[in-house]
Amino acid sequence: MQGDVSSILTTFRVQDLVDILMITIMIYGLLMWFKKTASRFVLVGIALLGIVYLLSRYFQLFMTAVILQSVFAVIIFAVIVLFQEELRRFFERLAIWGRVRKKTYSSSEEHAAEIIAETVRDLSARKIGALIVLQGKEPLERHLQGGTRLEGILSQPILESIFDPGSSGHDGAAVIDQGRIVAFGTHLPLSSNVQEFGNLGLRHTAALGLSERSDALCIVVSEERGTISVARDKELRILDNAAKLKVVLDDFYEKKLPPKTTLPIFLWFRENLPEKATAVLLACLIWLAFGYQRETVQRDFMVPVEYRNLAADWVIEEPKTDEAKIMLKGPEQAFRLFDAKKLKISLDMSQIRQGGQEVTLTKDMIRTPSSLSIVGIKPERIHVTAYRLLKVSLPVEVRTTGSLPPNVSLQRIEVTPPSVSAFISPRLRNNGIVLRTKPVDLSSIRSTTTFNAELLFPPEVRFIGDSPPEISVTVRVRSKTR
Repeated sequence: MQGDVSSILTTFRVQDLVDILMITIMIYGLLMWFKKTASRFVLVGIALLGIVYLLSRYFQLFMTAVILQSVFAVIIFAVIVLFQEELRRFFERLAIWGRVRKKTYSSSEEHAAEIIAETVRDLSARKIGALIVLQGKEPLERHLQGGTRLEGILSQPILESIFDPGSSGHDGAAVIDQGRIVAFGTHLPLSSNVQEFGNLGLRHTAALGLSERSDALCIVVSEERGTISVARDKELRILDNAAKLKVVLDDFYEKKLPPKTTLPIFLWFRENLPEKATAVLLACLIWLAFGYQRETVQRDFMVPVEYRNLAADWVIEEPKTDEAKIMLKGPEQAFRLFDAKKLKISLDMSQIRQGGQEVTLTKDMIRTPSSLSIVGIKPERIHVTAYRLLKVSLPVEVRTTGSLPPNVSLQRIEVTPPSVSAFISPRLRNNGIVLRTKPVDLSSIRSTTTFNAELLFPPEVRFIGDSPPEISVTVRVRSKTR
């Protein structure tokens, strides 16, 4: 055991520390998210199975690990079914995490709380039913149905007119966000867990249903009794008066827009300490099971040799070395994570010299993950013969096939341009290279015709821009007269 600890300490890298920290943050976020869910005990059971599996991997309990691997396939499906609403809320919160408003609880939110509390007090005194939704950090669009968009400034007269018994939006909910009435007359999802709360009306059931699916605060005024109730975090409670509602509203806005305070480091560690300790422990176990490798392995790869930064007027003589073998060493996990197809030896040809030369293949020519090291390269040196091409002007000759019809005669064949610029090897300077077009069939020509012709050229010829220029051929004919 002491030897294992010593081995871990000697091979521990900065990347491993970052790896553990990232996993810790993710586990801590999941623990805090599921802390208040009704299915949290199911999550605890799954987590215990996960710990058993990690320990079986670490202590090499083969049968236990194999059985748990097959069980996890069923568990993943069960997690999706059991936590589908929680998972959807988690991903929604993750998507809007970077867009959370950078503001704090201010006088505008306090003013909104006073308006809502005063309006609810008046509606309660007159026994006028109402359902008000205060949006939290999570989006509500997928939970709301129907209603009318308003986007109006929050005020007591508007709220009272919305819930007037003669109003069309009286039976729906008014949605408030950022001091504005976003919509009214909207319908909320109903709760399926109302047994523990007794006989609830439709407004209370809708308020409880939305609180089960989001972080919104729902305020209900009973039409029969005039009582004030609030639904939040799957809980429904009746308040004694509007003054208690004001306290609830202030607490809601302070949690939604918390003040910017600097928490001492020791208090930060004490906050949610069991969850943080659990997250660190699980992250370390996961790293030991999947990230830490007790042994290093060596593997050989045949990789291509890339010649880059070669000027357009230079060429490397064939045959040239196109691939070489590299030997890599590192943990098995690192080999599984990287793509061997991306390996290559990159030679910089910007300082190439005329003629034959030896180029040493070095480790800095190969890009590999930091977790893998290069043991060797074979061959260590390669021979490269390079020369600068000559820029010349080569004539273009038009080749023909077939014969003109008997009623026309050929005047002349014109080619544009008559010559093109190209690069050739110095040893071909005096070979009299002529570029020819693909044969032109004269049998189908009955009048003067102009068309583009494909240029044929030997492989030793290279063009500016690496593609042959366009060649235009004009065949001029005339009709024979009797």
